[in-house]
Amino acid sequence: MKNIPVLNVEEKSLAEAYEKALISLYNNGIEFPTQYDKPGDPLSLDATMNITVLEPLADPMIHKAFPGGIDDLKEYVMEVKGIKDHWIKNMNDPEDTRWEYTYHGRLASYGSWNELQNGKTVLAGDFKIDQIEKVIQKLCDQPFTRQAQMITWMPNIDFDCYDPPCLQSIWYRILEDEDGVRWLNCNVRFRSNDAWGANFMNMFGFTMFNKEVIAAEIEKRTGKPVKLGRMNWHADSYHIYGKDIINAKQRLFDRLDKTEFGDRIFNLSDEIIRSIYDEAEAEVIEKIKNYDAEQGK
Repeated sequence: MKNIPVLNVEEKSLAEAYEKALISLYNNGIEFPTQYDKPGDPLSLDATMNITVLEPLADPMIHKAFPGGIDDLKEYVMEVKGIKDHWIKNMNDPEDTRWEYTYHGRLASYGSWNELQNGKTVLAGDFKIDQIEKVIQKLCDQPFTRQAQMITWMPNIDFDCYDPPCLQSIWYRILEDEDGVRWLNCNVRFRSNDAWGANFMNMFGFTMFNKEVIAAEIEKRTGKPVKLGRMNWHADSYHIYGKDIINAKQRLFDRLDKTEFGDRIFNLSDEIIRSIYDEAEAEVIEKIKNYDAEQGK
């Protein structure tokens, strides 16, 4: 075979689209090695994937087949909104083993990084751009613009980074319907997306980011309602690592004929699920506070 498969999935809700994308990858993906494989690991399943979620906030919104719980979803949403931006390492300190980036950090402070200077952490770089602010204001000024995008890739750092950003860009455009309601459409591109270990949390997290950060601020500034339209999710490499395939078969693929779809999802609007999700915020804040105290931050 000379060509990597290009797969396309379209569904109404996040959970439906996620399951359909996994099934499509399982049935049509090809085997590939990765630079993270350990000796004896099976080959990964891989493809280029395009997932269109027509109504990102519609239930069923949560699929059970992801490695985490409802509280983990809340934590990831908070991470995407910036609560862990201070966990970034000093790039010139070889003993600093913290993260090399956060997505929010790259979006809100693009072009900058942390360095250790005279024993203190300082923000370095030739420039710092708050792309989130730029995108919001651009969409307020001209909703139909084709220029409202944010990027993460910093070539001066990422070509030599062990684990560079998977998220590459987010593009927005607003469409107004006949009733005057404005719909925020979004394209998200990942260079690499772990279909089993990360993709659902990624999609859920950026759906909430779009709702609570981008759409909410545009609505606040303009005084006009903004709702979430379709989200198109493109992954250059959409893969299940070989080490995870057995688990994926046991938790999803081998259960498809034995269970109903309703048994494999949660509705975020369900009172119990929503309460778990909302109440997790205080626990996440305390968790981060305790971690920071242990690290002496």
